Amino acid sequence: MSKEYFVDEGSVVRQIWGKGDTILFIFAGAAAEFALNKAVDWLYFTGRLPADPLGRLFSTVSYARKIVFSEKQAALQAIDAMAAIHASVEAKRGISIPDWAYRDVLFMLIDYSIRSFELLERKLGSAEKQEVFSVFYRVGSRMGLRGLPETFAAWQIMRQTHLHQNLQYSSYTHDLFSQYCKHLGVVRYRILLEAQKLVVPDEVRALFGFSQISFFKPLISLYKLSRSIKADWFLKTIVLPNKYKAEIKSLDSLPA
Repeated sequence: MSKEYFVDEGSVVRQIWGKGDTILFIFAGAAAEFALNKAVDWLYFTGRLPADPLGRLFSTVSYARKIVFSEKQAALQAIDAMAAIHASVEAKRGISIPDWAYRDVLFMLIDYSIRSFELLERKLGSAEKQEVFSVFYRVGSRMGLRGLPETFAAWQIMRQTHLHQNLQYSSYTHDLFSQYCKHLGVVRYRILLEAQKLVVPDEVRALFGFSQISFFKPLISLYKLSRSIKADWFLKTIVLPNKYKAEIKSLDSLPA
């Protein structure tokens, strides 16, 4: 009897979330947009994110990859566990996370999955983009999120609306980026900023005052070449601190 997976074995979503460099670009973009979200105060309620932003990154990646690569029942359990964690935080604070904030996080995963893969690999076809949307739509539906768009075309419209309505540069934004710099160090922090310039939407770029030019862009072709000679792992260790070597290596292997 063949196994049933939450994400089909031949899905482009598995290609996207099966490569460490793509994942790092996804979360570079999300790290920028997270900091601008008008509901970013929720990330400060427990204090865990500003205290250890890189640790939280790998924790989130672990959940996402478990959903993408696990058998269906295990993936559903991972989604339910995420929902329970959020419900617990809401109970402790005594108020609910806004529906639009939940949608924003889901929308980021869709958008940056597509943007990062297209930056490092190739352009996606319309059917492949619909597949990316479909996977995360099912994640959102399982979590009980309300007001989700039901097609990729509808998502594109709602995504633009959210980008215009739900982002602002605030004291939380400033503090979160200060924490990124503290935990990464000045050089790695500058690398993060250059990576973010390559994947964030124009609305995010404008709020940060990012230039349209990143010195990373001409290096992308060189990086792609490094993958062919297996030198990309060394480059990833340059981007992230040594204490995360094991986590970096795990990004290019399928979750157990």
